[in-house]
Amino acid sequence: MKFGQELQENIYEPWRFEYVAYDVIKKDMKNRQLSHDWTDQDEKDFEAVLRLEADKVDLFITRKQREIDSRIAYCDRILVQQRPSMTLATQHSLYESMDDSLTDILTDLNDLAKFTRYNFLAFQKLIKKHDKYTHIDRQALLVDIVRNKSLDRQRFDVALVKISTLHDLCRLHGESRTGNAAAGLDQNAFERATAKYWVHPDNVTELKAILLFHLPVLVFNPNKPIEPEDSAISSVYFDNSDFDLYGGRLQRDEGAEAIRLRWYGPMSSNSIFIERKTHHAPWLDGASVKDRFRLDESQVNDFLQGRYTADQVAHDMATKQGMAQDVVEANHFIASGIQRSVAEKQLNPVMRVFYNRTAFQVPGDQRLRLSLDTDLTFIREDGNRRKNNNWRRQDVGVDYPFDYLPDNEIYRFPYAVLETKLQTHLGQEPPEWLTRLLDSKLVYEVPRFSKYLQGAAHFWSPQLPLLPWWLNDLEQLDIRNAKQVSGNFTGLSRSKSLKPLIDGRYRLGYLESQLEKRATLTRKESQAAKAKRAASLQRQNNKIPLPTTNESSEYKATVISPPVNSSTDPFADPIWRLDTTSSNENMQQYHQQQHYTAARQRVGIYDYVDGSSTEYLMGKTPRSSVMQHNNMTSQEALNGGNQQRDDVDAIISEEGGIPYSKKGKKGGGKKKKNKDRIEPKIFFANERTFIHWLYFAALLLTTALTLLNFGDKTTRISGGVFFGIAFGFAIYAFIRYRWRAHRIINKPTERYDDLYGPIGLCLLLVGALILNFVLEYQRAPDSNGYLNTGQNGTLS
Repeated sequence: MKFGQELQENIYEPWRFEYVAYDVIKKDMKNRQLSHDWTDQDEKDFEAVLRLEADKVDLFITRKQREIDSRIAYCDRILVQQRPSMTLATQHSLYESMDDSLTDILTDLNDLAKFTRYNFLAFQKLIKKHDKYTHIDRQALLVDIVRNKSLDRQRFDVALVKISTLHDLCRLHGESRTGNAAAGLDQNAFERATAKYWVHPDNVTELKAILLFHLPVLVFNPNKPIEPEDSAISSVYFDNSDFDLYGGRLQRDEGAEAIRLRWYGPMSSNSIFIERKTHHAPWLDGASVKDRFRLDESQVNDFLQGRYTADQVAHDMATKQGMAQDVVEANHFIASGIQRSVAEKQLNPVMRVFYNRTAFQVPGDQRLRLSLDTDLTFIREDGNRRKNNNWRRQDVGVDYPFDYLPDNEIYRFPYAVLETKLQTHLGQEPPEWLTRLLDSKLVYEVPRFSKYLQGAAHFWSPQLPLLPWWLNDLEQLDIRNAKQVSGNFTGLSRSKSLKPLIDGRYRLGYLESQLEKRATLTRKESQAAKAKRAASLQRQNNKIPLPTTNESSEYKATVISPPVNSSTDPFADPIWRLDTTSSNENMQQYHQQQHYTAARQRVGIYDYVDGSSTEYLMGKTPRSSVMQHNNMTSQEALNGGNQQRDDVDAIISEEGGIPYSKKGKKGGGKKKKNKDRIEPKIFFANERTFIHWLYFAALLLTTALTLLNFGDKTTRISGGVFFGIAFGFAIYAFIRYRWRAHRIINKPTERYDDLYGPIGLCLLLVGALILNFVLEYQRAPDSNGYLNTGQNGTLS
C-alpha cells in the first residue's frame, strides 16, 4: 500500500486539516519536475513549505498536549483534593465519571500519538521523494525539522503514567496499593516464563493504553516527580573476540551465559546492577535463571579487573549494608562466578543496548509482569571507544535518538519489544484478556528474541558463523499484516459519534465482557456443606429485618448481613445498609445502590467486587470494600449464599431489586433457575478422550479378528483374549465418559482423570502378549508357512 493511501485511511477526521498537506506538496513537486528543471527557487519553495507545515503540525501537537495535561490535572484535582469532602454516594458516582473521562483522555492521547507518527512519516517520505527526483540530499533538513519540532521525539509516557495512577485510583475506589513497587530489585534467581513480541511504532501508544485498563504502570518511586528519563534503561553487554557468549546464547548451549551491566535512568545513576543470565543452570537442576547484585559505579572497574574481589563484595554487603547472611552468600556466589567468567573467557564490553521501558505490574506481585521497550538502540562499545579502558563510554547518555553518533556505531531497531513474564513455578496462567490481546495484530511474536543477539548480528555479521532466525522476518515482513489472527480484537477505536471504544465496546461493556469470559466451573455444594456454612453465617452475622412496603405488610423477611468494621473500612457508612427505622428512606437508599455497574453487581450475594480491577482480572477476588449486598432473605442464605452471578442478576432484577412480591411469595411466583455456566470445551475434551479410547479399542479389535480368522487353535485363543480386552475397554470407556460428564456438571472442582484405567490396560496387554508367547512356545511347529499356511498356499 502506498503511503498516501495509508495516510488517508488513518486520518482522524476532526483533525484532517491539521495534517501535513502530503498529496498537495507531492503533486506540486512532481509538476515542477515535469514542467522544467529543478531550480534554486524551487528548492527554496520546497524548504519553506515544509517548514510552514512543520510549524502547523508542531503548534497543533503542543496545543493538544497542553489540553490533555490540563484534563489530567483536573481529574487529579477532583480525585485527590476534592474527593475527601464529598459524601459517600457522590464519591462512587465520581469514580465512574472520572474513569470515563480518563478513558476519553487515553483515546485522545492515542490519536495524538498516531497523528505525530504519521506526520513524521509524511515529512520523511516527502524528503525521500525530493531526493529521488532532484538528486539533492536533504536529509539534514529532516533532521533539523525533527530536532526542533515535536515529531518522532514527542513523548507521551509521562502522561500515560499519570493516567495510569488516576485510573488505578478509580479502579480501587480510592484505596491505595499496598505492594512495594521496588520489591525484587536486588532479588536473585528470577524464574519466569518469558515470551517476546515485536510491536510496530504505529501501535505502541494504543497497546500501552489497552494494557492500562488491566495493569497499572509500575512506578518505582511514586514520591518523586515523573520525568521522561525515569524510563531509560541502559545495558552494556560483554563478550570476547570469538563471540563465545553470542554463540552459546544463539545455540542455547547448556550453561550458556550472558553477562551485562545495567543501570536505570540517567548516566549519573550510582547503582549499577551486575547481571548474569544462565541457560539451564547446573546449580538449579537445569532451570534457566537470571542472577544479579548491585555495586556502586565507582566499584565497577575494580570488580571487573579483579582488584575488588567477590570476598570483599560479600564482606561489604554484610558489614556496611547489613544484608542477611543467606543474601550475602547468594551474592558472593554470583560475584565469584561472574569474575571467573570475565577472567577465564577474556570478556570485554562490546555493545550498549538502550531503550525506554514502560512496565505494567501490580506492585509487589511478581506473578504477571508486562514490559514494553521503545526507542530500542544498539551502540558499539568495543575497541578504543571507551577512554582509559573504562567499563562504558562516557560520550553517550540517554538522549535518544543519539544524532551525534556516526552511523557505523549505532543501530536503531525499527520496532518496540513487548515481553510477557509469568512465574510458571507458581502455576500462574495468563488471563483471558492477555491471551486475546496477544492473538491480535497489535503484536507479532518472535520466540527467543534477544536484544544482544540482534545487535551483535547487525554489527558483526561477517565475523559470526550463525545468525538469528528472525532476521529474515525483520527485513521482509510488515508485521502489521503478516499475522493470521484467530480473533477479531479491534483495540482502541471510536464510534460514529467519536465515543471511545475498547475492542468495539464502551468502557463498561468492555469490562463486562471480561467478566463473561472468566466463566469457570463451579462446584455445587452438598447439603451438609450448605448447612455448615449457613450455621457459620448465623453465628457470625447479625439479622436485620428487610424493609417492607404497605402492599406487602404481611410478609416479613430477614437478611443476613456480614459485620462491617467501620474502623478499617473507609466506606463502611450506615447509609449503605438497610435499616428498619424508616422503610421509605431505606427503599430510596436501596434504589440509590442500583447505579452500580453490571460489572460490579454480577459477582456474589454478599460481596461487591470491582470487575475492572486488576486483582479480579488476574484471578484474585479482593475483599469487599464499598458495598454489602444486603438484599437477600435468610432462606436464600441457607440455600447457598454464594450463588453464581447469574442468580444474583435474577434476584436484583425482581421488584426493582427487592426479593419479595405482593403475594408474599419470594420472587413473585415461578423463578427461573439459571444453571452454572460451564465452558463447552470441557465437554468436548471429555468426548475427545472417549474417542481416543475407542480408537485404541478398535486397533485391538483388528488384531483380535486377524488372529481369529487366520490362525490355528493357539492363535485363536490369543485372538479371543485380545477380543475380550477390546470389548471390555470399549464398555469401560463408555462408562468413564458418562461418569466424567456427570462430574463436570455436579462436581467440577474435583479431579476426573483416570488413575487406574491406563494401568489396567497396560497390565492386560502385557498379560495377553505373555500368554500368546507361552502358547506359541509350547506348540510344536507343524508348518513353515506364514500364518500357518503350507507351501502351496493352503492352510495346514
